[in-house]
Amino acid sequence: MLTITPIPAFSDNYIWCLANSEDGKTLIVDPGQADPVIRHLDAEGLSPDMILVTHHHPDHTGGVGKLASLYPDCRIVGPTDSPFKGVTETVRAGDTVTWQDLTFKVFPVPGHTLDHIAFYSDYPVNDRPVLFCGDTLFVSGCGRLFEGSPAQMKQSLESLRQLPDATAVYCAHEYTLANLRFARHWLPEDAGLESFESECRALRDEDRPTVPSTLGTEKRLNPFLRWDDPAVIESASHYARTHGLPCSTDVDVFAATRHGKDNF
Repeated sequence: MLTITPIPAFSDNYIWCLANSEDGKTLIVDPGQADPVIRHLDAEGLSPDMILVTHHHPDHTGGVGKLASLYPDCRIVGPTDSPFKGVTETVRAGDTVTWQDLTFKVFPVPGHTLDHIAFYSDYPVNDRPVLFCGDTLFVSGCGRLFEGSPAQMKQSLESLRQLPDATAVYCAHEYTLANLRFARHWLPEDAGLESFESECRALRDEDRPTVPSTLGTEKRLNPFLRWDDPAVIESASHYARTHGLPCSTDVDVFAATRHGKDNF
């Protein structure tokens, strides 16, 4: 039986632990810190045999070296052409990575960083396909554009938007309530966002994660996946006019929305 558990790190990171309860083998995703992972593995009697890295930022890679030294047989898989050089295997667009019964397809998703990749498997875990997307797609949000362009990020999100609605979105941060504050500001008449915010606030009040979301929920509610939604176009157009930005294409709508979030 496969389970996915969030391991909290720093103030708002999630390191994902995908474990096989039968043999104790685990897959770790984006270990920004080693010690929380080690504590979890020891408590559960688990042993990692693969680490996936989505991009080079230290809050996703900072624990890799220590884990590699403790578990020398562990495969470390990450993006090619990356500033982070601590992997044992590099992958690029269209490659696959197999762990246990899961085969992950590698999606290039530049925008947040240029080396960013995502891992998708249609093998059901908890009855749903699995997407490990790092800092590209968040619950009701998306990553800041530190290295890539709006066009790159919009294309990356569009590739993820094509995946099945049932896909569980395992992003790497608990940013949901902050994202929803902006989303409701951007789309104040959206009753779905209001209801979803109440659900997420209740989870956080109980110190429970709001992640994973599902791709169907994100397609319906996340303004950064709705560049072709009339309500988002209207809000983006108004914002663009008042800030001297273009707003004639889908990329412009996305860029105005991202600009709005950056300055919210």
